[in-house]
Amino acid sequence: MPSTTPDVMISAQGIHKAFGGVEVLRGVSLDLLRGEVVAVIGPSGSGKSTFLRCLNHLETIDRGTIVVEGETLARNDDAGKAHYAPEAQIRQIGRKMGMVFQSFNLFPHLSVLENIIEAPMLVKKLKREHIVPKAEALLKKVGLLEKRDAYPNRLSGGQKQRVAIARALAMDPDIMLFDEPTSALDPELTGEVLRTMRELANEHMTMLVVTHEMGFAREVANRVIFMDGGAIVEQAPAEAFFANPQHERTQAFLQNML
Repeated sequence: MPSTTPDVMISAQGIHKAFGGVEVLRGVSLDLLRGEVVAVIGPSGSGKSTFLRCLNHLETIDRGTIVVEGETLARNDDAGKAHYAPEAQIRQIGRKMGMVFQSFNLFPHLSVLENIIEAPMLVKKLKREHIVPKAEALLKKVGLLEKRDAYPNRLSGGQKQRVAIARALAMDPDIMLFDEPTSALDPELTGEVLRTMRELANEHMTMLVVTHEMGFAREVANRVIFMDGGAIVEQAPAEAFFANPQHERTQAFLQNML
């Protein structure tokens, strides 16, 4: 059963997802608590990114239950298949979550500032004069206020990703989902993105982060989840997870990564 206490931001229970007959998620269950930072690690193809995309309805699940801040996004019907909430409710639930992808997905024809204010103006119907000061404050937060009028093709990969974070924050999400946010970056640009994410963690933003950055998972995450073969193999508080992994598959993975 999904958890619906006020401190549970996302409760995903028994999530199954297949692509073309290949089961990518095999009964994944997770409760994400308010203010918690959870890092999801694992080998390529383990289902990490698919799980994240299912939580905010970028992918539909075959079976299982997803509840976001007490609102049911999907649950099993009498036939045991996932049944989704009405479209208007899906959109409302989706606004509770901000998503940052591997690729930055910025609009190339819009300036940095325009990229950030686009969704609040279109989706939330906010007036430009109301959202611009907030957008500028977010750019200052991610260290890019001086780039407000620049276009994406004039930015480094790390700068683009920080703009993408600011753009997600402009919608006032309660939860931030990160899908390998540094995997497309050169190593020297990774640090500036991770610094921004650390600051969000310090402000107690609820975050679910799919990452291959073991240092970030160890230092910033409250809890680490190891996925393999479409299932959660092991999870523990970060310090215990890295100090004393229990499952031999986890041990082998960490030996290769650390």
